[in-house]
Amino acid sequence: MRDISKRFGQVIANDHVDFEASWGEVHALVGENGAGKSTLMSILAGLYRPDSGEVEIDGKPVRFRSPREAIAHGIGMVYQHFMLVEPFTVAENVVLGERRTGVHLETARVERELAELSEKYGLGVDPRAKIWQLSVGEQQRVEILRLLYLGARILVFDEPTAVLTPQEARSLLQTLRGMAAQGFSVVFISHKLDEVLTVADRISILRRGQIVATTTPAETDRRTLARLMVGRELAELVEHPADDPHEIVAPGSPVLELRGVTALGEKGLPALRDVDLEVLAGETLGIAGVAGNGQSELAETVTGLRPVTAGTIRIDGKTAANRPAAEIARAGVAHIPEDRLATGLIGGMDISDNAILRDYDRPPLCSGPFLSSTEIAAFTDRLITDHDVKTPGRGAKLRTLSGGNQQKLLLARELVGAPRLIVAVHPTRGVDVGATEAIHEALRKQRARGAATLLISEDLDELLALSDRIAVLFDGRVMGTLPARGADPEEIGLLMAGVGSHV
Repeated sequence: MRDISKRFGQVIANDHVDFEASWGEVHALVGENGAGKSTLMSILAGLYRPDSGEVEIDGKPVRFRSPREAIAHGIGMVYQHFMLVEPFTVAENVVLGERRTGVHLETARVERELAELSEKYGLGVDPRAKIWQLSVGEQQRVEILRLLYLGARILVFDEPTAVLTPQEARSLLQTLRGMAAQGFSVVFISHKLDEVLTVADRISILRRGQIVATTTPAETDRRTLARLMVGRELAELVEHPADDPHEIVAPGSPVLELRGVTALGEKGLPALRDVDLEVLAGETLGIAGVAGNGQSELAETVTGLRPVTAGTIRIDGKTAANRPAAEIARAGVAHIPEDRLATGLIGGMDISDNAILRDYDRPPLCSGPFLSSTEIAAFTDRLITDHDVKTPGRGAKLRTLSGGNQQKLLLARELVGAPRLIVAVHPTRGVDVGATEAIHEALRKQRARGAATLLISEDLDELLALSDRIAVLFDGRVMGTLPARGADPEEIGLLMAGVGSHV
C-alpha cells in the first residue's frame, strides 16, 4: 500500500500511509482506537476506496470497487463478529459466497473440497456440521476456510482472539504461523500486545493516521509498543490488586448476593441456570466465559434490565430481583453496559446531556422541574477533567468522541456518588491501551474505596489483573469459582469450554 490517504469529512483517517506485507509472514498492525487501522485494512479489503495512493500486489497496481473484487485478487478479511448463517452447514455457508454454483447448490462437491482444504491447513472443520453446533473457535475456522476456498492468499484478521478461550486463541495463533509458513501473507490486528509479540514477524504501529514505526518482536517489547501507540509512557499494570500496598482492603460484608438465579434469554430459552454468586465490599469478582454463555443476562438481571424467573438477588441485604432499573440505580448500583451506544450513551446528544442522564432529576442538577444549566456545565466539566476525557467541549455531540473517550465519560458518570456496587461489562472492549490504563485505574480506586465490583470480561488477562476471585460461566451455569491470584489460565480456559469444575 503506497501513500494511502483517506478522509471522512474533517477527520483524516489515513495520512499518506505506506504499508507492506510480504508472502510468508505475519505482519501485525497495532494502534489506538481511531489511529486508522480499520480504515487502512478496509481499503485493502475493498470496503473503502482511498482518496489518494494505490494498492499493489506483487508490484502491480490494483483497484477494488467491492470486497468481491478484493477476493478475486486473493485478499480476504476475517472480522471479529462472524458472518455465518447458524442453521446452515459449513458447506452451505461457503456456497453462499460462491458465484459458480448458479441456481444449483453443489454441496457434495463443496464438502469434498472443504474437507481437503481443512486437512491441508490443519483447520479441523467438518463441512457437514451446522454452524450452531460449533464452538466459537470452530466458527472462526469456518470463516478462514471460506476465504481459502474462495482463493484468498492475503488474509487480514481483525481482533481475532477477542471471543476465544485461551486454548482457542493459542490454537489460532499456531494456525496463523502455519499459514505464513505455507506462503500466505497474514495481517494481524490486535490490542493484545503479548499475542502480537508471540505471532508476528514484523509489527507496524499506526498513530493518528500515520505509520510511526515498523519493528520486530526481537527489537521491541510490550511497554515500547504501548508507548509508540499512544505517544507517551504508560504506567506499569500491577499484576494483582494484592500486590499494591495502597489497594489492600479488608474484606467486607456481602454487597451483592445471588441465590438460585434463573433467567431467560432473548429467544425464551434459559440463559442463567441456578446461579449462586456473592461479591463483598472492597472485592472485585471477575466473570469469565466465552461470549453467549449468560454473561450479558447476568448483568441485566442484577441491574434490573431483565426479569428473574427463579431465585433471589439481594443488594446490601435488600431484595433487588425484578425491581425497576431506576430503583436499583438509586440503591447505589453503577452500570457500565456491554454496548455503550445502545444502552449507556446517546450519540446524537451533547456531551453534557449524556453526562447527566443518570442524575438529571436530582439536585443540584435540577431545582424542582427545572434543570440548572450552570450546575450541569460545572458537573460536566468536572467529569471531563477528572477522567481526562478528550473532547472539543461539553457542547460537542457524543458521537464525535473516540470509543475510548466515550467509555471514559460513561465510567465517569456512573462512578459519581461513590456507588456501593459496580457492574462493569467489557469495560475496555474496543478501546486502546491509553484508555484501558485509565479505566483500570478508576476501577482499582473504587475497589480501594470499598466498592464491590462485578467485572464481566472476555479478556482473561484483564480479569487476572483486576479480580480477587474469578467465577466461570458456561451455558448459564457457574462452573467454578477460584482465587485470581495464582490462578492457572489453562484451568480457567477448560472451565470456559465446559470441561471439569472447580469447587
